[in-house]
Amino acid sequence: MDPTLITMWVGFALAAYSVVGNDSIQTLGTFLSSNEQRPWYILWLYAGLILSATLLYGWAYYGGDVSYARLSKYPFPDNFGWPYLLPPLVLMLLTRSGIPVSTSFMVLTFFNPENLGSMVYKSVLGYLVAFGAAVALYIAIARSVEKKFIENEITRRENQIWSVLQWFSTGFLWSQWLIQDFANIYAYLPRSLSPVQMYGSLALLLVTLAYIFYSRGGNIQKIVKAKTNTVDIRSATIIDFSYGIVLYVFKEWSNVPMSTTWVFIGLLAGREIAIRYQLQKKVERPIFKMIGSDLLKVFFGLVVSIALVYIMRWLTVR
Repeated sequence: MDPTLITMWVGFALAAYSVVGNDSIQTLGTFLSSNEQRPWYILWLYAGLILSATLLYGWAYYGGDVSYARLSKYPFPDNFGWPYLLPPLVLMLLTRSGIPVSTSFMVLTFFNPENLGSMVYKSVLGYLVAFGAAVALYIAIARSVEKKFIENEITRRENQIWSVLQWFSTGFLWSQWLIQDFANIYAYLPRSLSPVQMYGSLALLLVTLAYIFYSRGGNIQKIVKAKTNTVDIRSATIIDFSYGIVLYVFKEWSNVPMSTTWVFIGLLAGREIAIRYQLQKKVERPIFKMIGSDLLKVFFGLVVSIALVYIMRWLTVR
């Protein structure tokens, strides 16, 4: 068998596991937390249907390019050797340790280091926009909405209404995230997929997603649960919809890949500060330490990705 073909599919499998395991919890974490009483396979079936529809639409509309044209500046390598397996391997190790690194930086930088600057710019801007939007939103609703959620348990009638709203908001967010992050996974496959490649890759993604739901998110899920009232289905719905809106805005702005991890961390940070300030009239030092720790982890991911680029170059030119 062609070694390039083996490397290509091994790379895709590793990227699928690493990206879905690391990044999908940004979009599905609150969904998992607030639906812990439901069987994992019901949640997986819902997310899998949206994944399938999003992938098939991109494949049909963009002539086989499931990345929604986000890989247009990342041509498929002529010499697809084993060093290209390094990003998803390292990402997989970091994911298992619970570090929320950016898959965009870790994977795509390997394929075209020249686009690192534009990715960093868009990702930092995404963090700032998400942070500012969350501060503004939760300053406005913390006392009237979030305080009510914290102090009053949800009634059966409210739970029925919010369940519908949350599943809708999660579906919207999940589709927007997939459009952004398909590029990180499909960088390892040809830019125009044949039907066999498309359906084979879809099957592998669904299996990977099933494992994530079966394990209830793994270590990255701890970052979500550490934030104020994220297990409440009402709060989770607002988080998901807000995050989806920010991703939609950046999707429409340009097709430059970005770190959805940075957007997610920025949104949670702005939300946490605004809620603490509105409800307690102060933001205590441990909150800033927690937010700083999250930001340090994603910055560490950026540093690692840049370092790996130079390691790969050294390996490939030998």
